[in-house]
Amino acid sequence: MPSADADGGWLIFALPPAELAVHPADGASHHELYLMCDNIDATLAELRGKGAEVAREVSDQGWGLLAAIRLPDGSEFPIYQPRHPSPRQP
Repeated sequence: MPSADADGGWLIFALPPAELAVHPADGASHHELYLMCDNIDATLAELRGKGAEVAREVSDQGWGLLAAIRLPDGSEFPIYQPRHPSPRQP
């Protein structure tokens, strides 16, 4: 699978039409699911326009711009605009 190293062994794999990241960890393993977008401000505006609640406003994490939307069960689903290398970049 095509991949990119986002630094420090944080691999990002291209999966049509998605990417899969595998990161090193100390201790017990876990998984997280994030939505990716090209423009987080435009994406959040579009989601708000469709009635979605933004649970967490945009914060700069260095590796990307992170926010979260609220799911019907009350939990949060993170969404981010990446700044890390992507296996899809030329």
